[in-house]
Amino acid sequence: MKIVAGNSNRQLAQAIAGYLDSELTQCAVRRFADQEIFVEIQENVRGEDVFVVQSTSFPANDNLMELLIIIDALRRASARRITAVLPYFGYARQDRKSAARTPISAKLVANLITEAGADRVLTVDLHAGQIQGFFDIPTDNLYAAPVFTRDIKERYETNNVMVVSPDVGGVVRARAIAKRIDAPLAIVDKRRERPGESEVMNIIGSVDKRHCLLVDDIVDSGGTLCNAADALLSMGAISVTAYITHGVLSGGAVARITASKLRELVITDSIETTSAIRAAHNIRVVSIAPLLGEAVSRTALEKSVSSLFD
Repeated sequence: MKIVAGNSNRQLAQAIAGYLDSELTQCAVRRFADQEIFVEIQENVRGEDVFVVQSTSFPANDNLMELLIIIDALRRASARRITAVLPYFGYARQDRKSAARTPISAKLVANLITEAGADRVLTVDLHAGQIQGFFDIPTDNLYAAPVFTRDIKERYETNNVMVVSPDVGGVVRARAIAKRIDAPLAIVDKRRERPGESEVMNIIGSVDKRHCLLVDDIVDSGGTLCNAADALLSMGAISVTAYITHGVLSGGAVARITASKLRELVITDSIETTSAIRAAHNIRVVSIAPLLGEAVSRTALEKSVSSLFD
C-alpha cells in the first residue's frame, strides 16, 4: 500500500500515514513558470494499491488539477489500484440544475476523476448523498458523525442538549447525531435570497433553556450559522455551538464567526486550516485522520467500511 499526498492538505495526509504506521510516498508536485502543474512519482508504485489524499478546496481548480494529474501519473506508472481520498469534495454544491442553462458541475468533476484513472473514491460527508451515484466507480461516503458524537459526549450533559438543523435539507444529517446522543431535534426555517446570504424565519421546536448544537456539512460565509445562533438565543437557548464537517470559511467568514454569539464552531481538518482559523478564539478543529486511516486500511484489506458506522 502506498499513500500519495497532493499540496491541498499535507498535514492531514501525514496524520493518516501516521495512523497507518506508514510514510508518505515521495512525490514532487510543482509548477512551471506559466503555472502548469507537473507531477513526478519518485518511488516505484508498480502493482501497488495507491491512495491519493487531496481535498479539492481553495484554490479548488488548482487542487482538482493536481489530483487528476497525480492519478494519471500513477496510472501510467502501472499502479494496481488507485483510490482518490477526497476529505472534502469540491463542487458538491452544484449537484443539480438550480436554474435554466446551468451546469451540474459535481457530475462533471466525478467524470474527470474517473476518466483520469481512479478505481475508487473515498470521501467524507458529501453535500448530497446522490453524488455517490455520479461516479461510475465504487464510492464510499464516510460520516464525521462518530467524531462529533464522541466530542459532544465529552463536553455536554446530553439530557440538556438540543440538536438543531440549520435548514430543512440538513435534517437527516442532524437527526443522525441526535439519535446517537439521544437528544431531541429542532429545525431552523430559513429563506435564502441569493447564494451566501440567508434570513432566519422561524425555529421549529422548543429550544428554551437548552444547549443548542447546530449540525451541518459545510460552513462557507458563516452567515447562516450567525443568523441561526441569534435566532436560537432569542428563543431562550442557553448557548449555541456549531459542529460542521467542512470549514470552507471563505472571505470574511472567520471574522464573522469570531464576532458572533456562537459559543464555539467545531470543524474537522478535511480542509487545511489557515492561520486566521487557528488564531480564532471560538473555532476548534477535530481530526478525522483516524477515521480516514481506518477506512483506508479496511479498503486495502478488502474489509467492510460501512461497519465503521454500525
